[in-house]
Order: sequence, then structure tokens, then C-alpha cells
Amino acid sequence: MATKKKTSPKKKNKADVSHHIRTFWKLFAGFVLFIILFFLLASWGVFGSLPDETSLENPEKNLATEIISSDGKTIGKFYKENRTPVPFDTLPDHLVNALIATEDVRFYDHSGIDGRGTIRAVAFLGTRGGASTITQQLAKLFFTDQRASNKLERVVQKVKEWIIATRLERRYTKEEIITMYFNEYDFLNQAVGIESAANIYFDKPPSQLSTAEAAMLVGMFKNSSLFNPNRRPELVRERRNVVLAQMEKYDFISEKVMDSLQALPLGLKFTPQGHDEGSATYFREYARHFMEDWIQEHPKADGSKYNIYQDGLKVYVTIDSKMQEYAEEAVRKHMAHLQKAFDEQNEKNKTAPFRDITEKETESILNSAMRKSDRWREMAKQGKDEEEIIESFKKKVPMRVFSWKGDIDTVMTPLDSIRYHKSFLQAAMMSMTPQTGEVKAWVGGIDYKHYKYDMVKKGRRQIGSTFKPFVYATAIDQMHMSPCDTLPNTMYTIPAGKHNLLKPWAPKNAGNSYGGMVTLKYALANSINTITARLIDRVGPEPVIDLVAKMGVDTENMPAVPSIALGTPDVSVYEMVGAYSTFANEGVYVEPILIQRIEDKNGTVLYQNVPKTKDVISNETAYVTVSLMEGVTQSGSGARLRGTWAVNSPIYKKAVTGYPYDFKNPIAGKTGTTQNNSDGWFMGMVPNLVTGVWVGGDDRAIHFGSTAYGQGATMALPIWAMYMKSCYADEDLDVSTGNFKRPANLSIETDCSKWREGNSDVEEIPDEFDF
Repeated sequence: MATKKKTSPKKKNKADVSHHIRTFWKLFAGFVLFIILFFLLASWGVFGSLPDETSLENPEKNLATEIISSDGKTIGKFYKENRTPVPFDTLPDHLVNALIATEDVRFYDHSGIDGRGTIRAVAFLGTRGGASTITQQLAKLFFTDQRASNKLERVVQKVKEWIIATRLERRYTKEEIITMYFNEYDFLNQAVGIESAANIYFDKPPSQLSTAEAAMLVGMFKNSSLFNPNRRPELVRERRNVVLAQMEKYDFISEKVMDSLQALPLGLKFTPQGHDEGSATYFREYARHFMEDWIQEHPKADGSKYNIYQDGLKVYVTIDSKMQEYAEEAVRKHMAHLQKAFDEQNEKNKTAPFRDITEKETESILNSAMRKSDRWREMAKQGKDEEEIIESFKKKVPMRVFSWKGDIDTVMTPLDSIRYHKSFLQAAMMSMTPQTGEVKAWVGGIDYKHYKYDMVKKGRRQIGSTFKPFVYATAIDQMHMSPCDTLPNTMYTIPAGKHNLLKPWAPKNAGNSYGGMVTLKYALANSINTITARLIDRVGPEPVIDLVAKMGVDTENMPAVPSIALGTPDVSVYEMVGAYSTFANEGVYVEPILIQRIEDKNGTVLYQNVPKTKDVISNETAYVTVSLMEGVTQSGSGARLRGTWAVNSPIYKKAVTGYPYDFKNPIAGKTGTTQNNSDGWFMGMVPNLVTGVWVGGDDRAIHFGSTAYGQGATMALPIWAMYMKSCYADEDLDVSTGNFKRPANLSIETDCSKWREGNSDVEEIPDEFDF
């Protein structure tokens, strides 16, 4: 019987080891092949689509349209995502270094995937840091909509990010990848991209960020929701210091610099860029409507329409950011001050803020406002009936209301809130270069968030005595009259049947002041109504209407009757500034310009404004009219622009802001006040800047009880004065202090020094009377 040959234990162990080694290498090779196959399948789109070449070539999306002022500052944006790309060369070195030190220190050494980091992350299960490179994070930002819901999906998602990262590395330089990452990240608070983030959190462009500021923003890359400076400043400060420590670790800064920077506060200067906040809000809304109309008429080359919220257009406008700031500051200061005087006068007014109307008329105003409100419209859309909607206006609800000290959280009925918001006086202002038509400042109201109606262009109000220069200009043009010509200051009646009158018209002077002969210059300076009546009787209403129509005023509903001479027509601030600019521009009307040009995101010019001009009157007539209006600020209702005026009067203390103004340079202007003091105007001109200001209530029933407070010289003139003082203080603006240009062949006498202003036969008209 044969016996089995025994294998020695030593040989058996060697065979087992050899077998295990072969098995290991087979498994390893299989794993490697599996990984390669997995990556291949992923790259072929088996586990879901990957971005195509076009997407990789143009990965940026939803770029905000920028509104860029004439001095190069972004004053607003239209966006779904507030993103404005910036080039690499505008990113400071310390910002880039902070990112690399914190997120991917071997960024310049890998091709999208950090092998060492990946091995470390796998070996230590992520406890010693992750392996995601900047390029992978960029791939995730561009092409991953949301985080996968389970582990398998997350693995597939990570593989796809690796593939996209390597493709991005092949297509773009390292600098381009860093730039795209900074431009794409959402820093919260409507700050998408580093440009918006720097401006919103620190009110400066990225190029001006300090090392500490750059470190804070880089720290937000970890998780902007968690590291939100507005909600968790201490946590954000700790995170910023971690970034600074990383910069010191990799020798981007010294230990001494790190210690000093870590001790600093965050230094936030939060500057929201929401559609209701920031500078030039009313103008930006005008620009938005302009753009929406423009894109309808100017399609892309392929026939599709531009999208102002995501195509990254650049809209270059005429607004000067500094002048806009000065205008808004002047409106804010004066209106807050004037409001105190208005509130004081209404303390004993039972119908406040309305005056001189019945309870029924008050109810009618409130009901009209209720039906025009957003609340009414929204409830009507929901199918609510009228009775139910009206009842909702009588129930108290939490709300935020306007105040000059900041918004107030309160509880009141929507109907009471309408009355409350109507208690605030409103203001509008526009400033323009008359020679070019460029609008430099535009303030459509006191607060866009709460009062969206734009009183610069949409609003039309009676203009009072600011209409009188058009009557005088017509008389000068037709009859070659001089500012030194005299007319009797006596009651004057235009009979019924003449100039379309149904009954006789005999306007009275303010204060019933009459007597003697007065020059045209004196008459306009003191707004003498009887002289204006004589002039319009001589020239007729039609030529005056024809003149203002040529100056850009909508005269479709302007009646051809003599009373228009005293300012009964409704005209906008926009139209008035354009019309007055004709006088300052030697008789040539230039249509106001707001949008200079539009460019696409690549800098291609899509639109270029061409100024529209029209010769309206001779340069002689224009100059003589300006000379007349200079008298207003020398000795008339605008004289408080110069010397000391009634500094001890209650008006000065309670309603006039920023006085004394003490202007020495030539200024032409005209104040205006309408019936019951409902509207106060001031139109002011220097040779290269024309500015119009209106102040009044939301309704004409909202007004001061006396002309001393309700006249244009008190309500509107201080805004002009403070604005101009700021403009003159800024030498970069080059606002003129010189004389208006005198025609070479002036044939009309404008120097009335031979005629004694304030003739002894004339009773001086008090400054507080201005109609």
C-alpha cells in the first residue's frame, strides 16, 4: 500500500504566502481597473451628464448688470445674483495668498487633484483636513446644483468634480481658476463674488482690501452661512484669525504681523446693495425701466433678448456719485429738520396731516390711497372681495414704518399706516449740466423703500412763480424789453373774452402791496403778480406755451389762459430743470441725458447716446432772462442765499437748514410757492449747473399753515444751498463760480443801477411772501 508524501510545514507556508500575494495583487489590480473604469464611465456621462466644452469655455452665469457713474463708481446693479467679475490683476497678493494658505497650499503643484491630500484624507478619515482643491471647489460651484443625499451619490459626485477639475486645469491657467473662484462664491447678504463682497462688507473694491479684511472674506469660504459677519461676528473673527495663522504658517506674513492683525476688530462697514438701499435708488429704478424698454428694441445677434439680471451688461450713466451723495445728504438734512417744524404746527390740527379740508375729503384721500396700495392689489389677486379687503385695513398688524431716525417696528392698522406715512413732507431734486444735458444728481423722494413714487419725472405739481421767467423771456423775445424797463405796480384786470377768459382776471400781489413804477428786474425778484399779468396780456398765453413746449415741457394739458403766468400748470422737476437749462445754455435746449452708453460683458458697445438739441431763443434773450433771475438772488426772494437773513426769526431756528450760506458768486434762480403753500420750489443756476428742487406733501391738502414756512424760499431753497456748498467744497467737480456768458453783441440794457431799486413809491414786499 502506497503512502502519501507529506509536505513540510515550511513549504506549505511559502505556498500560502505566495497565493495570498497573488490574490492581493489581483484584487489590487482589479480595484485599480475598477477605479479606472469607474472614472471612465463617469467621464462618459454614465452616472450623469458632465459639462460640455461650451459650458467649460463659458462657465460664468447670472452676471449682474452694473450701473456705472460718470466718475467710474458702481452705484447700483440689477441682478438675480449680485455678481460682478473682476480680473486677476485687481486681486491684491495678500487676498490670493490667504486663499492658497487656507484652502490649497499645493495649488500651484497639482493638476486639479491633490494626491497627497487625498491619501491623507482617506488614511485619517478627514480628521487632518480634507483633500478638496480650489479647482475642485470651483467645479462644485459651477456644475453641482446640490449636495448628494447618500454616500454612494456623494462618491459619484466627488468623482465627477475630480474629472471636471482636471478638465478645468487643462483649459485655464492657475490665475484664471483663482479669479473664477473668487468671482463665483456666494458670500451672503446679496454679495456674490469678491467684488460685491468687498463693497458690501467693507465699502471698498477688492484691490483696496487690507490683509485682515482679505482674511475675513477668505475665512467665509469654509461656510458663509455659518461664518456670517452680520450674525456671528465673534465666530467670524475667530475664523479670520485661523486664516491669518495659516498665512503665517506658510510664510506669507511674519509672526509679528499675524499677532497684530489678529488683535484687530473685524472693522465691518456693512453697505447693502439691495434694490431698496444704497445710492441713487430712484434713478436706478428709472434706469431699470429704460433698460427693460431698450432690450425689447435691441435684440442680440441671434435674435434672443438680453437679460438685464444675468447678462453682465454695463450701463454707463451721467450721474456723478459724489454729486448724488451731496444731493441726498442735502435732502436728508433739510427734510428731517423741516419735518420737525411741520409736526409742531400740526400738534393742534385735528385733521393732521391734512389742513383746510372736510372730514369727508380726508376720508376720500385715505380711501383712494388704500385702493392704490400694494396690499389692496395683492388681496385682489387672491380673489378677496372688496368688503373683506377693507376690513383687513382696519386690523392691527406688525409692520415697519419710516422715521427720520430710522425704521420703526410697530403694530398698527394698515389704514393708520397710510395716514402716518402721508404725514411726512416729500422732496425731489435734479441737477444737470446745461451745455451737455448730463444729469448729475437725481433724488426722487425722501426714502425709496417706503415711498417708491418718483417725484422727479413721474410726479407733476403746480410750479408757482417758477413759471414767471418763461413769461418774461417771451416778452423780451417778442418786444425786446429790458430788465430796466418799468411798469406800474397797480391792480390790473384782463377782461372776459380776451385770451379765452370766461370772466375777468385780476390777480393780487402778495401782501396787497401796490404802488409806483417798478423795473422788470425788481418785479421778478419780488414776484409781483400784477407785472406778470401785464406781460402775459401783451404777449398772450399761446406764445408762452409754445416757448415752454420747445424747452421740453409737456404742454398737452396746459390751458391757453393768462393764469398760467402765475404757475398754475403741473410740471415735473425733470421738465423744469431741462427748461431752465435753456437759459443757462444761451438759448439752446438740450434734452436731459441719463444713459451714456451700454456695453456687454466683453466691453462691446451696444448703445451710445446722441444728444438731442434745439435752438429755442436767441442767446441775447437767454442772457437777459438770466440777468433778471440774478436779481432774485441779489435782492429778492432768493436773497437769503447771500447775506444774513433774519437769524433770530422762528423760521430760521425751526425750518431753515444750513444757514447762513454766504454765496458770493453769480447765481440766477427763482423761488415758487403755490396756493395754500402746497408746493415749494427753487430753481437755481450757475453757468455750468442747473438744479431744481420741489418740496411738498403727498397730497395738496398736506401743507404748512403759513407762507412764512410754506414758501419755496423756506421749503426748497435750503436743499439747493447745502447741495451747492458741498459741490463747491469738492474742487474735483469744477462747478463754476464765474459769470454767465455775455453775448458779444448785446443790444438790451441789463445794468439797472441808474434806476433806484426799492423806489420810494414802492412798498417793499416782505421776503416771506412769495407766489
